[in-house]
Amino acid sequence: MSDSLTFRLLRYIKASAATLNFTRAAEQVFVAQSSLSHQIGKLEDNIDVAIFDRLQNGLKITPAGRIVAAYAENTLREWDQMLVMARAVQRNEVPPLRLGFSSFINAKLLEKFREGYEGMFSGCVIQLMSGDPLLSLQRLDARTLDCAILPLPIDTSLYSVQQIAQSPLVVCMRSDDALAEHAQLDIRDVAPRITIFRDPELQPSAHSRLLEMFAEVDIPIHLTCSARTPGEIQWMVKERYGLALIDQLSPLDPGLITRPLAELNWTADTAFVYLNHADHVALPFIERFLRETWTDSRRRKSPTKSRIPEQMELLV
Repeated sequence: MSDSLTFRLLRYIKASAATLNFTRAAEQVFVAQSSLSHQIGKLEDNIDVAIFDRLQNGLKITPAGRIVAAYAENTLREWDQMLVMARAVQRNEVPPLRLGFSSFINAKLLEKFREGYEGMFSGCVIQLMSGDPLLSLQRLDARTLDCAILPLPIDTSLYSVQQIAQSPLVVCMRSDDALAEHAQLDIRDVAPRITIFRDPELQPSAHSRLLEMFAEVDIPIHLTCSARTPGEIQWMVKERYGLALIDQLSPLDPGLITRPLAELNWTADTAFVYLNHADHVALPFIERFLRETWTDSRRRKSPTKSRIPEQMELLV
């Protein structure tokens, strides 16, 4: 796009698209109507794009103009956010980022998130608060948390959700289990022994998704033991209460091993979550950076490495 597309012109375009009237748009941006319409017309000539159709009773935005107007609105919003953040950093006025997390989140994700945050906003503080996913979401609703790193799924109609990691679900067992001799396991053979699960009350939506996954392969779920932490799950496995599905990235206690499931792409997915319309000044920058990095990591994914856990560069 032409270098003549300055912030001033972006504001002219945004106001004109909102009002569909050059006169009312000029009043919004405190400029003469003749100057605003002339500069938009000159821009249209320079970039060879008709942004507006001029009508007798106002304006009509063109299909191409909608693209330009959306760019103008997004760019101006990001500019305003950047100014607010830059001023807050300069004045040492950035409030602590209150970050919630679930015990089922790999600790390295939190470590790398902190490193990335400090890289973006040096000297800005993170305050951690652990809790099960449902409690963390309640704290977001009550605004006692600014954001959280939680297992998916999360209701995207209520929260801004950006996936940041994905890794296969694997079967956790004792290292002396007969199944340890197999490189991969068939879910139909091993399902009756998978009896240890995360407590459904910790995140009902995640448990519902688990039920759907089992139903998709026509296998009943045998939930006889439930746990509130990864440590409890692994203790139950060691004590021979059954097998469990866990995140491949989870660190294992001594005496335990994992084996992948054959022909299934069941994954543990993790997301950065915050309340829609949350007001911490850093959140738009964090979310944008995580979104772009996750998109890049997905684009670079090799089809031959589908069993390798994926994490954003920030979190590798």
